[in-house]
Amino acid sequence: MNPRIALISATPAAIPPAVDALATGFPQARPWNILDDRLLADVGDAGRTPALDARMRRLIDYAVDGGAHGVLLTCSLYGAVTEQVDVPVPLLAPDEAAFDDALSSGHSRILVVASLAPALSDSMARFEQAAHKKGTTVEIGGVLAPDNLVETCRKRADGWDLVLLAQYSLAPAVDELSAALGVPVVSGPRSAAARLKAVIGE
Repeated sequence: MNPRIALISATPAAIPPAVDALATGFPQARPWNILDDRLLADVGDAGRTPALDARMRRLIDYAVDGGAHGVLLTCSLYGAVTEQVDVPVPLLAPDEAAFDDALSSGHSRILVVASLAPALSDSMARFEQAAHKKGTTVEIGGVLAPDNLVETCRKRADGWDLVLLAQYSLAPAVDELSAALGVPVVSGPRSAAARLKAVIGE
């Protein structure tokens, strides 16, 4: 079986990390890229709106109707939309599996890193909620790295024992960042690929 995995993206930058992670972690999967490159831009200063959530829900329905065996949202700002729908196939929020991996890692001081302020605040809030739901006590910090990810984290990551990347577009830097900081780095694409393989199987 070569399951079709629909990757619903709000920016083209999220597509290569998601596809690469599937190729490595779930090579049997066939990626199907669905892109609405205004979903992120239309968030603007007002944040997500009911109309934008409805647009994402329509894309999820489109993917399922098109034969997807699993659906992965790649934009962290729309992760909560997965809780608004009930579909007959595995549906993952962008960082759902990454949150689980970070919280089950045994590390208690976790630094969330993003290049966009809305993504950082949203991811930190949802990560705190995930920790609360699991009953896991962790200290959560945040770093905004709009330019040089590695150098910014070198200056700000001292004392943290795991880094959680908030955006798929940052995932290509996982190995370099981990080597530079000497701590594990968790990314949405890798964790999601492993989760999809586990729930869908080969």
